[in-house]
Order: sequence, then structure tokens, then C-alpha cells
Amino acid sequence: MAAKRTDNTPNMIETFKEFKETKNIDRTTLVSVLEESFRNVIAKIFGSDENFDVIVNPDKGDFEIYRNRVVVPDGEVKDENKEIALKEAQKIEEDYEVGEDVAERVDFTKFGRRAILNLRQTLASKILELEHDSLYNKYKDRVGQIVSGEVYQVWKREVLLVDEENNELILPKAEQIPSDQYRKGETIRAVILRVDNENNNPKIILSRTSPQFLERLLEAEVPEINDGLISIKRIARMPGERAKIAVESYDERIDPVGACVGVRGSRVHGIVRELCNENIDVINYTTNVKLFIQRALSPATVSSINIDEENLKAEVYLQPDQVSLAIGRGGLNIKLASMLTGYTIDVFREINEAEAEEDIYLDEFADEIDQWVIDAIKSIGLDTAKQVLNAPREMLIEKADLEEETVDGLLNVLKAEFE
Repeated sequence: MAAKRTDNTPNMIETFKEFKETKNIDRTTLVSVLEESFRNVIAKIFGSDENFDVIVNPDKGDFEIYRNRVVVPDGEVKDENKEIALKEAQKIEEDYEVGEDVAERVDFTKFGRRAILNLRQTLASKILELEHDSLYNKYKDRVGQIVSGEVYQVWKREVLLVDEENNELILPKAEQIPSDQYRKGETIRAVILRVDNENNNPKIILSRTSPQFLERLLEAEVPEINDGLISIKRIARMPGERAKIAVESYDERIDPVGACVGVRGSRVHGIVRELCNENIDVINYTTNVKLFIQRALSPATVSSINIDEENLKAEVYLQPDQVSLAIGRGGLNIKLASMLTGYTIDVFREINEAEAEEDIYLDEFADEIDQWVIDAIKSIGLDTAKQVLNAPREMLIEKADLEEETVDGLLNVLKAEFE
């Protein structure tokens, strides 16, 4: 028979039932948590819960509590929690005798509001702990996988998503593609970057800028990658702008670049749209460093390359009309090539011997150019006027750490000398 309820008790049970439905807590765990919560409160009231039976039915919201006591002669009760006088026992059942066990139903509601509040607090604490454990266990081994979530709230520093079980997922601003725009209720995809669990408070952090996101999207679009016939060796991304991918085929009959791009780009079109029109360059991977750097600088055609393997540096020489292609708009192409290959790449215009003979050392311009500017340029390995003029403007600004106006003034002085 179900225990008598007050207005407080059924609300407490219904709350737990609702949690069970939304958080997929199995029935065994549910019963265990309910029973443990009741026992904690009972132990505080009676000093011990050893002689109590707690029976819960979370599906119906019913629970029963029985206290087991031994019948002792009248006047010999030493522990009222575990012993009952014969006269009191016979009020329950007339035929009870000394030494028998009495199982008496306990009306939990008679313990008062404090006991019920204590039970609710205990339940809330255990429910939260279960929720955290469930969330952490669901996602801890899924780092690097793509997940879909519905946009629930958009804030300045992050976007809050919810999965199909209403678990919260976080997409920080730093992990969003710059041109991403989110609206409440829309579904977006991202890769699980990491699962933090500080103080047993799990946080699922997502990313749309990670190279892994692009890698997972490619695996989904290109069957040969999923089948292990093509391997993605390296990825470099400037999220929302451009990406370079190095791939390798384990089957000589398969062109890895063609397979990834698809007929007329059919296989990358969907990925490009997903990544806010991020341009994707696919190249063949090779262990030949010079050839790899040459391919990474595509679409530029490289004339020659000098490699410093110890310091992971490369000097690349190109015809004048190829330099801007190698650098790319805003230096994007050369940055991605450096990220993809792991080498610091400096590009130079090729000059012929006649031009080299006409060269002038920078120190000879000390009356027109401040010495600190000359020293800054020489510190990056450029000693002559022609070397400076053949180096990309962007490289001079970045490597020598000079202002654009300073570099432009320097170049004007050197150009005037040869005009």
C-alpha cells in the first residue's frame, strides 16, 4: 500500500520522475538514488537506518518505509529505534510475542517540513551529480567527433547549444568562424574540442575553427578517406577564409586530390558552404620537403628553394610575376603554406647577374635612411638594396617589425637610386 502523501511529497517524486524522462536515468539507478536519499534523512532523524526498509516505485511516484523493531518485555526498552515494548507491539497486532520482529510502516510526512526539505535537498544534490556524470560519460570519449546542436542562446562571448537530450554545449567566440551568424532555434554542426570536468561540473566545448572539424567533414564527404584508401596528412586553416589540405593515396589507381575535390568540385561544395565559403586547396603530400613547400605555395610557380632543416626555414626564389601569387592576399597563401609544412618561408624575387653587380650595400644610404631602420633590415639577413627591393613588402613589415610608412619610405629611397 502506498504511503500517505502531503502536498510536498508528490511534488518531490514528480520532479524526480520528470528528471528520469529527460535525462535517461535507468530505473535501477533511479531507485537506488531515491532509496539512498530517504535513508540519509532517516539516519539523521533516528541515528541509524540499518533497521529500515525503503521501497520506492518511481514509475508511479509511490514509496513505503518500514521500521523493523524487536519486541521486548514492557519496561525493558533500551533503544527505542530498534526495540518496541510488548504492550506497544500488541496495539499493532494482538498476537505479537517477546522476541518477534515488528515491521511498522512509517509515515514520512509526520517528520515535518524540515525532514521533507532535507530530503528534497538531498535528492537535488544527487540528481545534479547524476546529471553531471551522465553528461561527462556521454561526451568524454567523443572528442574530435562532429555533433549537431540547436542554438538556445547567443551571447557576446559564446553560443549555448542543446543536444537532442537537452544537454548544454558551449561554442566559444574564439572557436566560431568570423562570419558565422547564429539564430535561436537553428541547428549547427561543430566538432567536440574538449570536455572539461572541473569540480565534477562537465562543460562540452565545441569548435568550428579546428582543423579537426574540416577533417571530419572531409571524411563524411569522401568515401575513399572513410575506407582508408586516402589519408589526410596535414591541414592548415584560416577559418572562413582559406584552407590547405595535404592528402596521400595508398592506391596508385586513385588520384587523392581529384577524389577529394570531386567532379567539378562536387565533394567540397557542401564543405565550403558549411565553412562560410572558406576556399579549400587540396595538394598531394610528399616527404620531399622542397617539393612539399613548392606544392604548398600553389598556385605560384617556384624557381628554386634553399632549405635549412635544422632551423626549419626555407628561402624560396620566384620570378617577379609569381611573388604576389606566393604571398597571396594579405599574406594568406604564404602563412598557410608555412602552417602546412612547418617551415618558416621567406620568398624572394630572382635577380640576374647584371642586376646583382649593380647592387649597393644598405650602409651607403645612411645619409638618407635612419641607422635604426638599416639595422632592423640587416637583422633579417638583407644587406643590400637589391635584396630589400626583391623581398616582399609584407615580409619587411612583419620580419623587421617596422611600420608600413617606414618600409614604404625605405623602398622609395632605394627605388630612386636605381631609377
